[in-house]
Amino acid sequence: MGDINNDGLDDIFFISNMDYNKLYLNTGDFRFRDITESSGVTGRAGWKSGVTMADINGDGLLDIYVCHSGKDSPDKRRNELFINKGNLKFEEMAKAYGIDDPSYSTVGAFFDFDHDGDLDLFILATNVKVIRGMELDKARNSNDPYAGDKLFRNDGDHFTDVTKTSGILSNALGYGLGVAISDLNKDGWPDIYVTNDYIEPDYLYLNNGNGTFSNKMEDHVQHISLSAMGCEVNDFNNDTWPDIFTADMLPADNTRQKLLYVAENYMEYALMVMQGFYHATQRNMLQMNNGNGTFSEIGQLAAISNTDWSWAPLFADFDNDGWKDFSITNGYFKDYTNLDFLKYKRDYYSQQARAKEKPDTFKLVSFMKSTPIHNYIFKNNKDLTFTDKSMEWGFEQKGFSNGAAYSDLDNDGDLDLVISNQNETASIFRNMLRESNSTSSNYLDIQLKGKGKNPGALCSKNLFILKAGGAIPGADANKRLPV
Repeated sequence: MGDINNDGLDDIFFISNMDYNKLYLNTGDFRFRDITESSGVTGRAGWKSGVTMADINGDGLLDIYVCHSGKDSPDKRRNELFINKGNLKFEEMAKAYGIDDPSYSTVGAFFDFDHDGDLDLFILATNVKVIRGMELDKARNSNDPYAGDKLFRNDGDHFTDVTKTSGILSNALGYGLGVAISDLNKDGWPDIYVTNDYIEPDYLYLNNGNGTFSNKMEDHVQHISLSAMGCEVNDFNNDTWPDIFTADMLPADNTRQKLLYVAENYMEYALMVMQGFYHATQRNMLQMNNGNGTFSEIGQLAAISNTDWSWAPLFADFDNDGWKDFSITNGYFKDYTNLDFLKYKRDYYSQQARAKEKPDTFKLVSFMKSTPIHNYIFKNNKDLTFTDKSMEWGFEQKGFSNGAAYSDLDNDGDLDLVISNQNETASIFRNMLRESNSTSSNYLDIQLKGKGKNPGALCSKNLFILKAGGAIPGADANKRLPV
């Protein structure tokens, strides 16, 4: 979501895995107009996986970067860059800017890693191939042009691939599903956190301030999520230090925990660590930044460790009490790890092998169960714990959700939420806090203005001093809180 025409209302852009893009203009009062075709952002068919809005050329207008993936040929999965020309018109210019990358891209993140005043690009990539056994070492120690993450430096009107000299790992084992940019050690330079699916550990890249990054994950984090679907870096406890959340796939109830296969036992765990991977457990992790170079993992203490097959974690203050609450999408259209199905799958493959017939994958998938589950939203209790408010705050509907973004869509001072769903229309959750005349509905509206090629001040880090009796309850005159 972002304001593409600078009218003060955030607009909504959707990608589709198998169909085309959609751009909806916010006309006020929760009304939206489809301007996809007239604006020129329909895009190509093909498997699209992520979208980012940022003012890439520094002209004061938001541009749109769309990532492609899938098993198509490289030319069919080149990423698209829609440059905002004003007057609700866009022009696709990814090739001209040098970022029509053909990787198995997940999403792009724009940030000024070298402090030269313009926005650079980190492309998170995954892999469409399964790598096992003897292939692991080879894949881990060599760069992959399609499955490896990449870093592009903005050199004015063109981007340059600086992955090899930057220290960014670009191998085939990443299976990257989430990336977040933040100054984790508060040295003034933006760092990168990447969540990886399967056995490859997450990456915690600290910015060295000289155009290079160092992966320091094992130096700062004691254990991680095993199958990290996504991540969020935010200061959830108001101590000004960025904390890290990673989303996994552990069900909340005992029945589904027993029914679904959790790929953990002591021998597998020990073997993974001995092979040079890392301590990983299949649940959400909340890494609290201690401000001294260490993180304490408190996901279970915070009561947000079990939210099923989760994707888009977001920390945001939904009830305007000055403390960031937590929302997370979840759902997987088929119970791929159902133990009953896994037994049927093994028997089916054995049967087909004995009959010397090729397995029918489509037929096999049709036997998977499908279990819709509601999304989660939690209230911050201000004591390192959260309370599940999913039913009370309107998240009772069950389904299969992936992407999510928040914004004050009607400019009334509370945050609304948009969630994309599989095989269904998207969900827009209108926050009714201000309409309810709540006593805790104070808010602060700030518009950041940057310099040079970053007029939107993307990735800025701001501190302000609240005067006594300020907008956030309980704040004293010397309390510093992040914007």
